[in-house]
Amino acid sequence: MTGSVDRAVAGEGRRTGRRKVLVGVAAVMMLAGGGASIAHGAADGPGSGGHAAHGTASAGGSADGQASPGGKADADGQTSEVGMVGGASRSGGFWMRADGVFSPPGSFVPSDALTYDTGLVPAAARIEVTQYADRTTTRVGTRLRGLLPNRAYGMHVHTSPCAADPASAGPHYQHSASATADPVNEVWLDFRTDRNGAGAAEARHDWGFRDGGARSVIIHDVQGGAGKRIACFTVPFSS
Repeated sequence: MTGSVDRAVAGEGRRTGRRKVLVGVAAVMMLAGGGASIAHGAADGPGSGGHAAHGTASAGGSADGQASPGGKADADGQTSEVGMVGGASRSGGFWMRADGVFSPPGSFVPSDALTYDTGLVPAAARIEVTQYADRTTTRVGTRLRGLLPNRAYGMHVHTSPCAADPASAGPHYQHSASATADPVNEVWLDFRTDRNGAGAAEARHDWGFRDGGARSVIIHDVQGGAGKRIACFTVPFSS
């Protein structure tokens, strides 16, 4: 009788052990998945705004006040780089979002976001650029984190993709050829970071980009129409 009980206990122990192993494997698979998701969804049209309105958005939310499409959550609960996503909007326009993680040119892991001055734009700082366009409005927004705290930065849309040479991004994108740089004829996204090194900005215009004419954003060390090019993010804006 005692032998039968011992065998039964041993059998139950083996079954319990197998259940623990299966549960452990399932947990590892869930962790490895990371809950990654990319959402293609409809976005409402932009709010009312004047011609070429230029303002600052909250660093805590998306530039248009809507929830950002899903990304992959990293260890600190933030959104990881997911490349570019986009889709049509209910109002007949479209939206686009591109994410990047800055790294110096020639880094082991290539990136569309390049920092030329890691003292001002540290490696692993993050950028998000959004675009919304319909028949009457183009809206470009940006959010950044991991920069220096409480500092002013300049940013503009440029005509060419980023490369190791900061000059490769070309000049500011201009709606009409002009001898002057201003936020009415160009897309200016100057911003100031908060105490955590996060910042955001948004620009609105009643004109759209020419096909292939806007290809990147450049971060400058000062605000205004010029300044040293300290970082670049390749963004294939839509016309």
